[in-house]
Amino acid sequence: MRRRVAIIGGGISGLAAAHQLVQSDPSLDVHLYEAGPRLGGVIQTVRKDGFLIEGAADNFITSIPSGIKLCVDLGLAEDLIKTNPIGRGADVLTQGRLEPIPSGFMVMAPSRIWPILSTRILSPWGKLRSGLELFIPKRKGAEDESLKSFVCRRFGKELFDRLVQPLVGGIYTADPNRLSVAATMPRFLQMEREHGSLIRGMLAGRKRSGKPAEKAGGARYSQFMTLRGGMSKLINALRDSLPEDAIHLNAAVSSIHRRGDRWRIRMKDPAIKSINADAVIVATPAGHASDMLASVDAAISDELGEIPYASCAVVSMAFRRDQVKHPLGSFGFVVPQIEDHLILSCSFSSEKYEGRAPEGTILMRVFIGGACQGGLLRLPDKELLELAHWEIAKLLDVTGEPLVQHITRQTNAMPQYHVGHRDRVERVEARLRDYPTLALAGNALNGVGVPGCIDSGQAAARRILETLDADIGSEEVSELSVC
Repeated sequence: MRRRVAIIGGGISGLAAAHQLVQSDPSLDVHLYEAGPRLGGVIQTVRKDGFLIEGAADNFITSIPSGIKLCVDLGLAEDLIKTNPIGRGADVLTQGRLEPIPSGFMVMAPSRIWPILSTRILSPWGKLRSGLELFIPKRKGAEDESLKSFVCRRFGKELFDRLVQPLVGGIYTADPNRLSVAATMPRFLQMEREHGSLIRGMLAGRKRSGKPAEKAGGARYSQFMTLRGGMSKLINALRDSLPEDAIHLNAAVSSIHRRGDRWRIRMKDPAIKSINADAVIVATPAGHASDMLASVDAAISDELGEIPYASCAVVSMAFRRDQVKHPLGSFGFVVPQIEDHLILSCSFSSEKYEGRAPEGTILMRVFIGGACQGGLLRLPDKELLELAHWEIAKLLDVTGEPLVQHITRQTNAMPQYHVGHRDRVERVEARLRDYPTLALAGNALNGVGVPGCIDSGQAAARRILETLDADIGSEEVSELSVC
């Protein structure tokens, strides 16, 4: 009989796992169960009146190779496009004005000195305190530390408030007071350990690479790519790479049970029969995984159930170019909490990538909510659309009504890697050693972003393949012994 692998969850992680299994061993009977009516999870591309609107991730970083490699494997190489080569970086709201993030400032530390000294974002004292980072001794001890504590300890509170908090908020929609630096930015911890200073570490890395420092500030836009036609193109290509009978939509799982060396999967819909499988990959958010695995391992279930999530709303708006008086000299901007505004950030989609908007128009995405402003999401869609329009009209000097408006709510979509998260991951992985035919995938444990999710799905598939291959080898040895 063909060995059956059940994958629960049809987001990018589950699809990547299914693709890896089918490509690696076509003899496997792979089935993917998605609770909703469509695949892709939070990734969803919508076309509306000539505009291409992304509901979640609109690109992926290429410094982690799994995203670009998967696109190439799926025949999407010619559809990959880079950000606008002009490379205009990002802005940050500073005392009501948009100021460019200093060139070479990468999320938490500068790789160039002069842009920090000349920026109008920091006061003279803020610049002096930031420069003193070179002389701050490295921390002793290995206990976890919040991102806010780490940055304030090394650079001072002003640089944290004005630059790091809004940038990190834009990536993780998180509360930096609780976010673990070890789980989210381990690279900077390593710099502190090796060089005693993040500034020295950034300068040493730049010298070692032989490349000039990134001219833009904030995100390394030169390292990002997307797909012509939108991110859903990747989801559709993954779907088409699987056997026709492999995907089951509107198939919500209620629980998973161990039955000897196999697994029994029970569905929420009583009309759908339970499924038996030789191996299971759970690729759902942590809360759902916790519920399903409660009957398998209470410790794993409890650990997953304690991972908090944040929600946000993505409001896309389009205007004629002559409606927007601001020159838009960047790819978007982030908003510090201390500025007392009601949005997290705004991305100029049509400025970053070609094919997002008709000629003579601007498409932008406004992010609202997150861990620190989650209460705003209690507002109905109409009021969130009005709020986003009101904020953008003030900040970018926009006149008139939008040509197009679209809202996507990402409810409990972003796991929060709070202090202690790394230890939680180690405990879960230790418990999973007792279940070699069970694997977890998704962004709940190790890494947000599209490439991180792809990595997790492919790693889960490799774990299952290795276990099943080992079982086959053991069976063959047993048969030979009998003979």
